[in-house]
Amino acid sequence: MSDHLEGAWTAVLEVLRQHGVSTLFGLPGDDLKLLDALERAEDPPRLVLCRDQRNALFMATGHALHTGSASVAVVGKGPAATNATTGLLEARCSRAPVVLIGAGTDPHHIGARAFQELDQVAALAPLTKWAHRVEHADRLVPALRRAMLVAARGAPGPVYLEVPDHLPAAEIPLRGSGVELTTGVPQQVRDARRPILLVGGGMRHRNAERVVERLAERLGAAIFTTASGRGAVDEDHPHFLGLSGLYAAPATAELWSTSDCVIALGSRLEETATLEWPEHVGDSVPVVQLNIAAEELSTEHSGPCVVGDAAATAESWLAGDLGGDRAAWADLVTTTRLALRPRTSGIPDLLAAVREIVPEGRILVQENGLQDMWSYFFPNYSCGRHGGSVVPSEQTSLGFGAAAAAGVKAAEPDRPVLALVGDGAFGLFANELRTLVRERLGVCYLVLRNGGYGWLQQQADQHEPPLTRHRFTRDDEQLVRTPGAHHALARHRDELTAALTEALRLTAEGVPCVIEIPVSLDDSALRPEGDFGSPQPEENP
Repeated sequence: MSDHLEGAWTAVLEVLRQHGVSTLFGLPGDDLKLLDALERAEDPPRLVLCRDQRNALFMATGHALHTGSASVAVVGKGPAATNATTGLLEARCSRAPVVLIGAGTDPHHIGARAFQELDQVAALAPLTKWAHRVEHADRLVPALRRAMLVAARGAPGPVYLEVPDHLPAAEIPLRGSGVELTTGVPQQVRDARRPILLVGGGMRHRNAERVVERLAERLGAAIFTTASGRGAVDEDHPHFLGLSGLYAAPATAELWSTSDCVIALGSRLEETATLEWPEHVGDSVPVVQLNIAAEELSTEHSGPCVVGDAAATAESWLAGDLGGDRAAWADLVTTTRLALRPRTSGIPDLLAAVREIVPEGRILVQENGLQDMWSYFFPNYSCGRHGGSVVPSEQTSLGFGAAAAAGVKAAEPDRPVLALVGDGAFGLFANELRTLVRERLGVCYLVLRNGGYGWLQQQADQHEPPLTRHRFTRDDEQLVRTPGAHHALARHRDELTAALTEALRLTAEGVPCVIEIPVSLDDSALRPEGDFGSPQPEENP
């Protein structure tokens, strides 16, 4: 169950208690809210009240070096933070796990010559492993947990966390008990009867021995991936159910709502991977994380964490006790997969043609626009057992996929490389086609032409009232043709089949190909109410 605490410093003391911190060093801000919280706490840590912030950091550093665990110092803002820099410098060079918690200017007063206003994150970042300012009440507890984790794990060192002046009076959500570092097979995994495996981008190039699939079979677990984790697992496996979070098929919702353990392999659990997860996941339902570095662990969710190579860890688990029978859950997983059906018209029909015509070793490089996003929704597109996938990060930089496809082709000259892109993204890249012609990088571009920036146009059309003065798409917008690159137009399935067949021949000879596919702006994976994955009217591209 979620809980709330009154005031930032009350929350700070609770998180420090959870991490076993019994002593603080420092000279707190002159509002003395920390002292008030200490006097109200049932079992407060000891505060060593110092006369100088530099000495507080020196004391915390000595404490950390001797104990080997994270020590905590507290200071005010402005000159208090700059006074602490010498201590941070020493902590950094001593590789001491020190967490410095400082006050900060209320965001409403920034830029108004506020009392002791300073961009403290910028000032202290060069001296720390991580420096962060918490702006919102619901971000404070995860940030505190991350600060403790980053300071102590990997190469130890100091971190800085800023708690601005508007948070000491705020109501702070306290969800779960934080991550728990462990070794071996966590008891939560052995006890789970309805597990889910979530495979992230950290498993790319680490699943050659199919350890993920073998673990899923032993556990009876459903397999989901993040967008960046696609291609890491066999998508023909009977336990594979597509992507998690934003791109999850609605038919998989029951699995997520009834699962009793989520095991994340090599994932940072970014927002798109966890969007619309049931609230109890990461609270009463543990999220077990396996990741190569502590800095990559998410502190949003409670559950045991193992720092190390996820594939090697999973392999070691297979040699141990993974608990009892989960046959009923495995049956539900495979039944759910059988219930998934691709859409049979529009852009999913285009994706079906790719699967049918292009050999299974193909690599699909994607953008993240309004309509190329259809490829994220399994089973509209499947990488199969041998296919590859390259997608943008959570930054979704426009034009990334179009250009990245050339880099993929340079690495894999003998495999078919296709880029599924919108015409807006392709327009940013089109001038670079000359480079592909010169370097004989035979990428096949499937360009969905809706006249420009379809995502923005749809937002304008759905605005209340609709925004009509400026348009982001034009019916007469044409693609630039590049000498030496092959261009084709595919207005229906037969033309697409012929164009793909010809493109396979030409790209194998090093000729980049552009297949232009006119599409309706309405053929979108985005529902009008803002959700994804809904069926759309039957319409061929």
